[in-house]
Amino acid sequence: MSNIKNYPKIKNNVIKAVRGLLEHRAVWLYLLIDEAEKRGINTEDFAKAAIMRCGCFQGDQLTAAAGTRSLKGLKKKLFTRPARMVFEMKILACTDDQLDIDFHFCPLVAAWQSQGASDEQIARLCDMAMQGDRGIAGAFGCELNLGETIANGYDKCEIRFKRL
Repeated sequence: MSNIKNYPKIKNNVIKAVRGLLEHRAVWLYLLIDEAEKRGINTEDFAKAAIMRCGCFQGDQLTAAAGTRSLKGLKKKLFTRPARMVFEMKILACTDDQLDIDFHFCPLVAAWQSQGASDEQIARLCDMAMQGDRGIAGAFGCELNLGETIANGYDKCEIRFKRL
């Protein structure tokens, strides 16, 4: 029996469609990792490195688009109203040097659950996926602190960006 609680409250058809796109990508990650492990490949290092590269690439694009390394710019460019609806986010604090967000739904976790991943696999996949956010944080001169997560059985993900 799973300990993961991941139930959307927003059920608008457009939001569900966007979530479906994110879920499809999360299934890719799950299946790539699963196939690599079936072949005896240690996935942890290469998957985290690849996802970090993607996050750094995206972070560079976001800083250029925002024209700043302020976390207010990150909020404006990445954590838009539609994104906040998809992940059911609540912005708790936003300054130039700090951005605190709670996510109350995760389409990636939903996708991994749909594939029959165990709670332990989901926690590992989440940690891998968060490398992208860590790469984005680095592009903004920040670090990402991850508190409670849906993937670890909590009712939210505590995402905290903080200037170094």
